[in-house]
Amino acid sequence: MTDTCPIDNLDKILLATDGSRYSEGAVREALYLAEKCSGHLTAISVVEANVEFAAQAPDFVEKQENQARKYLEAIKAEADAAGVKAAIETHTGESVYQIIVDEARKNASEIIVMGRRGMTGIKRMAMGSVTARVVGHQPCDVLVVPRDCPTEFRTILAANDGSPHGEAAAGDAIKIARKVGGSLIAFSAAASGDKAPEARENVRKVKQMAESEGLACETMTATGKPFARIVETAMDKNIDLIVVGCHGRGRLGKLLMGHVTERVIGHSKCAVLVSCSQSRN
Repeated sequence: MTDTCPIDNLDKILLATDGSRYSEGAVREALYLAEKCSGHLTAISVVEANVEFAAQAPDFVEKQENQARKYLEAIKAEADAAGVKAAIETHTGESVYQIIVDEARKNASEIIVMGRRGMTGIKRMAMGSVTARVVGHQPCDVLVVPRDCPTEFRTILAANDGSPHGEAAAGDAIKIARKVGGSLIAFSAAASGDKAPEARENVRKVKQMAESEGLACETMTATGKPFARIVETAMDKNIDLIVVGCHGRGRLGKLLMGHVTERVIGHSKCAVLVSCSQSRN
């Protein structure tokens, strides 16, 4: 990992963890970012239980809450040892993703760091998970980290679909690559052959942006399902961070779990940064 803080203006970091092995990568990266960026870390865990269940099985819910608290205390101890300012919170509720989003808003977090459960088949495609819903409703950047994939920031893939969100995310990818001395690949996928000129224009714009900042940029385009081409390219090029734009402002953007971003997250072997530049401006 780089010794430089990779992301500008990263003062408040929210780590959302369920205490499972799938959260191990998120815990690692959140502690790393907090240490390198001198940020304040808030680690939260949500016990999923509706009011009726909590009333019927209070002992079980209390046991789950105690386990969550113990897990978070271990994270805080690790943060303290690294000189990181950290706070921990446990919550109980029915809508886990909503609690996470609400906490990010309350704390004015610049980034939410989360893990991703290992999924296969239709579950992997649907991405009907807490992580996917947080991404769909995010008030800030979201960094999704697979369990066994440390983010080295050596090779960064800026996936630009030509939208304002995609171009803003490409700008963030350029900033990260410049700060840490990483290499940058601008990528755009054309859903069909007649869209290839648009894909080439998308990467040309990113290359121009990068070069104006004194950063070399490789460009690549491909034809096919965008999420599949992004993931394949990331694997072929040994990418350790994919940067994509957020699209969760309208109703469809918030609720459509089959969006390219969610599918990239579901299939990617490396970390994915869902960048919402306006959250840190």
